[in-house]
Amino acid sequence: METLHRIDALRPRVAAWRRAGERIAFVPTMGNLHQGHLELVRQARGRARRVVVSIFVNPLQFGPNEDLSDYPRTLEVDHQGLEREGTDLLFAPGGDEMYPRGQAVQTRVEVPGISDILCGASRSGHFVGVATVVCKLFNMVQPDLALFGEKDFQQLLVIRRMTADLCLPVEIVGVPTVRESDGLAMSSRNGYLSAEERTRAPSLYRALQAAAQGLRQGAALAQVEGQAWAELERSGLRPDYVSVRRALDLATPSPGERILVILAAAYLGRARLIDNLQVGL
Repeated sequence: METLHRIDALRPRVAAWRRAGERIAFVPTMGNLHQGHLELVRQARGRARRVVVSIFVNPLQFGPNEDLSDYPRTLEVDHQGLEREGTDLLFAPGGDEMYPRGQAVQTRVEVPGISDILCGASRSGHFVGVATVVCKLFNMVQPDLALFGEKDFQQLLVIRRMTADLCLPVEIVGVPTVRESDGLAMSSRNGYLSAEERTRAPSLYRALQAAAQGLRQGAALAQVEGQAWAELERSGLRPDYVSVRRALDLATPSPGERILVILAAAYLGRARLIDNLQVGL
């Protein structure tokens, strides 16, 4: 596996693959890789001749009181994991490479509406940072397809909308959430949990499962959301939101909608956990 840190080294390598007619898959990450990330790489390997992974802790998507300085950076271990999975190229740029004129004057990409609800309401500007860095990475790597985990369901829809609206020739592939044996969605931030908090964290997924069962049994949306909220509080989590939305675009469901997604976020100690569960009625 080759590791590159500069755009001017990345572009000729990718251009050579493209001239050879090789299909390129891309997995953008912020590093501290877990099995969920590596599953994206495995899926990419099955869909393309070449696989590029990026590792960049993007400051533009962190708020002023968030964990940018504490976010775990494990490049050496990540490199080993990617090499074992047969990754062709790791692109690991620095901040000056990604934002050479500084963040304050960086052109930004905004996906209005869908970016302002749920996690976007709690983390103002977060999805502008996500859309901006992903758009830049797409222009650098120029992949045929890019893979994202469905655990970050809102992020996946933001990127799909951005890609469509900007006419970017990239296929966006969502990959199902990878979970621990007790149901907790894998996340780089799970490492913030204490041993005691880790035992309570799976209650988020259990609350989503109960909510999904309620929807299948015909319960009202408000009732399902309220019961899930109460269950999170009983388990010692501090809910941020619990919301049933239309899976296509996160709009409020109309009567008779059959393809839904239940999304939730909750705080547990230092960690902010997010998860979702898609429901077909």
